[in-house]
Amino acid sequence: MNKRISSCTTILVGKKASLDGSTLIARNEDGYNKPNPQKFCVIQPADQPVDYTSAINGLKIKLPTSPLRYTSTPDADDQYGIWAGAGINSANVAMTACETITNNPHILAIDPLTDDGIGEADFVTLVLPYSQSARQAVLRLGQLLETYGTYETNGIAFSDHDEVWYLETIGGHHWAAIRIPDNAFVVAPNRLNIAGFDFASPNTLFSKDLPSLIAQYHLNPDEDQVNLRHIFGTATIKDSHYNNPRAYAILKAFGGLDEGDYEDQELPFMMVPTKKLTIEAVKWALSSHFENTPFDPYGTGSKDDRQHYRTIGLNRNEETHILQIRNDVPEAIAGIHWLAFGPNTFNGLVPFYANTNTTPAIYRETQTSFDPNNIYWLNRLTALLGDTDFNRYQGLRDAFEAQALIDCRKIQLKTDAAILANPENSTAQLTAANQALADAYFMNLNQLLGKMVTTGANHMKLRYSLND
Repeated sequence: MNKRISSCTTILVGKKASLDGSTLIARNEDGYNKPNPQKFCVIQPADQPVDYTSAINGLKIKLPTSPLRYTSTPDADDQYGIWAGAGINSANVAMTACETITNNPHILAIDPLTDDGIGEADFVTLVLPYSQSARQAVLRLGQLLETYGTYETNGIAFSDHDEVWYLETIGGHHWAAIRIPDNAFVVAPNRLNIAGFDFASPNTLFSKDLPSLIAQYHLNPDEDQVNLRHIFGTATIKDSHYNNPRAYAILKAFGGLDEGDYEDQELPFMMVPTKKLTIEAVKWALSSHFENTPFDPYGTGSKDDRQHYRTIGLNRNEETHILQIRNDVPEAIAGIHWLAFGPNTFNGLVPFYANTNTTPAIYRETQTSFDPNNIYWLNRLTALLGDTDFNRYQGLRDAFEAQALIDCRKIQLKTDAAILANPENSTAQLTAANQALADAYFMNLNQLLGKMVTTGANHMKLRYSLND
């Protein structure tokens, strides 16, 4: 079976926890040793398959005949499947898939993973085009998991105007999902994350036999609670170095967490932020390399400290998205697919409108080989150069990210105002706005690269102090 696992980081924000009342679901899609080029496109109903075949195992699934249009961030190389990653559909329902998580050996013995099931490569394609709400998307994915099973363990997030949901797979055929409170945020690294769970709550959904399975196999170690992380999750040394530090750093920054440490196995699943969260704050968190701590790979700590924990921003970031469903604007401009390609240390988010029929070519036509005229590869180039001397280039990076965001927000504000004044033909207006956003970002990114080359030229090792 040809499959890969994405080691990602997810952040979820309820509408009363965000600055402008939007729901936010965000994730870094992280790859492995070599770049895995990504592209950004729109899937029209006519392009959505009716007879779906998994490229990984050949599983065939008959799909409904009335799909919705949706944005997508698939792999440029589709030989191993679509891997749509994330998107917003024309009903303003958002989905991100997946956060690779852990299950313990006990549940995997009871309900083993199944090689002929569905997985991350399939989820967005099978669910997002057929969902009119986040809750409906949860139920559809749950039904698919119970019917076909899965060959991997994952966490998947969904949102609409009002609700944010997080689902985790349990074994081969089971699942549990929880609605994130409106005033809360979540940080989910690569472990089973859901902790306290109430089967009687209207804010939870789950495979119908999950409570009886827990009872039948005596899985609950706690006398006074149902904690899914305790029942189905792990608490390994790898978790303490690879997963928990990411959760701790952001829970401390956003929630003011005043207990525990980077290795704590009992960190809370969700918290109420100390102040309302912005797009900029979520991007900062997804770019974090534990700045101003001994554990920053670019810092001044010992070599052991700098390599001790897995950071959030790292060389394996392939794409980062924040899917925003706004509540203070008309439906036509409510869905914003914020997108950044490449390592988060030297990139910036672009607020693309989801209600469009196509995407800019420099984001859509990513090739599998290096192309400096494509945003994915250009961001890869700036990150690689920046990594050679981070402290020298950090100021340039900070100025670039700020200016790119300023330019993009100006375009967004102008476009919002134009749609509010004249909502007719909004799709065409938004398509043009997306092109302007891509052009502005491309210009800023090229200027950053030029400044980095100019700044670094006099510090090359291949030099001599006397002029010829």
